[in-house]
Amino acid sequence: MLQRLHLLRLQLATPTRLPRTNVMLPPPPPLPKPIGQSATHAIACEGHGHQAQRQALRQIIRQQACNSSSPDRGTDLNLLVNKAPTCQSRTAEPTEDDDDTDRAIFLLDLAQVVRQQRRFERQLPNVQPFYAVKCNPDPHILRALDALGVNFDCASKGEMAQVLDMGVAPERIIFANPCKPISHLRAARRWGVQLMTFDNEDELDKIHVHYPEAQLVLRVLADDSSAVCRLGLKFGAPLSVVPRLLRRALELDLNLVGVSFHVGSGCTDANAFADAVHRARQVFDMATELGVCLKILDVGGGFPGADETSTNSKDVTFADIAHHLRQALQRHFGHLPDLTIMAEPGRFYAHSAVTLAVNVIARRGASGRPGEEDHVRYYVSDGVYGSFNCLLFDHASVRGLPLLRAADADHDPNHVDHDLKLHASSVWGPTCDSLDCIAREAQLPLLEVGDWLVYHDMGAYTACAASTFNGFVRPRCYYTFGADPIDAVLEMLPNTFPLHGHLMQLAAAMQGAIVATSTITGRPDAHVLVEGDLEDTTTALSVSPSLAELSLMGPPKPAPFRPCTVPAYR
Repeated sequence: MLQRLHLLRLQLATPTRLPRTNVMLPPPPPLPKPIGQSATHAIACEGHGHQAQRQALRQIIRQQACNSSSPDRGTDLNLLVNKAPTCQSRTAEPTEDDDDTDRAIFLLDLAQVVRQQRRFERQLPNVQPFYAVKCNPDPHILRALDALGVNFDCASKGEMAQVLDMGVAPERIIFANPCKPISHLRAARRWGVQLMTFDNEDELDKIHVHYPEAQLVLRVLADDSSAVCRLGLKFGAPLSVVPRLLRRALELDLNLVGVSFHVGSGCTDANAFADAVHRARQVFDMATELGVCLKILDVGGGFPGADETSTNSKDVTFADIAHHLRQALQRHFGHLPDLTIMAEPGRFYAHSAVTLAVNVIARRGASGRPGEEDHVRYYVSDGVYGSFNCLLFDHASVRGLPLLRAADADHDPNHVDHDLKLHASSVWGPTCDSLDCIAREAQLPLLEVGDWLVYHDMGAYTACAASTFNGFVRPRCYYTFGADPIDAVLEMLPNTFPLHGHLMQLAAAMQGAIVATSTITGRPDAHVLVEGDLEDTTTALSVSPSLAELSLMGPPKPAPFRPCTVPAYR
């Protein structure tokens, strides 16, 4: 019988509430109580990236199968000691009596968020990022970015409330919706969120009445013809109307402070950014002729989120975009050293941080009997009414890969072999709507009911727009931090980083536990399991050795945004 390690109690920190006048925002929803399990599991692991994410998901699935088949049995150390990152479970709607072992699973790697911020700092050191909350408002993503000094792009009263309730100063928010509801505009005024965008005269008149002291950024129309989602169809002032808008703002004595643009979500042409910067320069010149001194340039979003793992050589990379941006900014704005340059990345941070695992809940057409179709239909536990809404709303392209056979879920942790022969297949969501199709044509090995598929790069515009149509629940979410060495990474991250205290306790527990476990495994670098109770959530954290570059980049350097307060003048 393997030796049990000491119980470790972990508790998530509650975000600080920001006091405001004449308004009381609701606190973030508490994490629900655990379902069917009371232990906290923390596993040290090796590696990051897709392979490590798949191993983590296999570990989670096997643990669920183990708990389901024998809920009162203690966790076997052999079952959980593997090379999968640590995770934290955040369960949702089901009741304690539900058997939801086939429920879809999100795995969110917070270390990937850190890696992306490091990339941004290296490639665009003079640009202040404002995370587009709409992309993925997961509270741990927001807290991670806040801890790293990233600011926030909010498009509604609800998004502003969520960010402000984390304790973020209103000066670190841009209300980047050119056409705002009046009630949201009033809320921004009560909460002190001054910086906001506009692109038409009616919006100026509305702001003059309800928030005359706001600091205004004119959003101009950019060429977004190469973007996956063309936002210019809805927002952005053509250059031909800009002089009239500038004059109207002066007539209303409003505070014009900058210019913004957006080349479209999922931009596929790095030159689009250079062209948009040139257009912004023209607007700055128009403002100067009218006696207005602009101090802010917002280059918007459109940055790719998974270019490092893309296999398509034609895909534009973040490095390409950053190169074009740096050159254009130097060419058109190099003579303005005091210019504040902002960006609104969303997909860039969230896309590659999340992996989704779905269970094959049904199968049709695989009997091989004469007269039956050769095409195999698989029905899985998430679909286009859930996380795969990105297929409709975001024009996404996804690919499912075999993750784990049902027969392997509660024994051999390394056995993931599937039939290598590929079959013509299609993948469908769980609802009763024929629109709920994930892939009409796919080549997959023959899968059984209960097997699992994995989809990488599922962090952007997925969970945020998911519904519970037909009564199907959203995926359970686990959090992982794949970084190496853990001690060095923790020293660099501020203590406000999500789960920082958990990781510190885990690292300390690992220091004392390695000697005991090494006598079992015969290895001094043995993986460690820590168990404990939680009163109001189930948490499983994992630490993986594999992000050496973090230790070389130095600690994050938060640069809280301070918008200019220069009023418009004639």
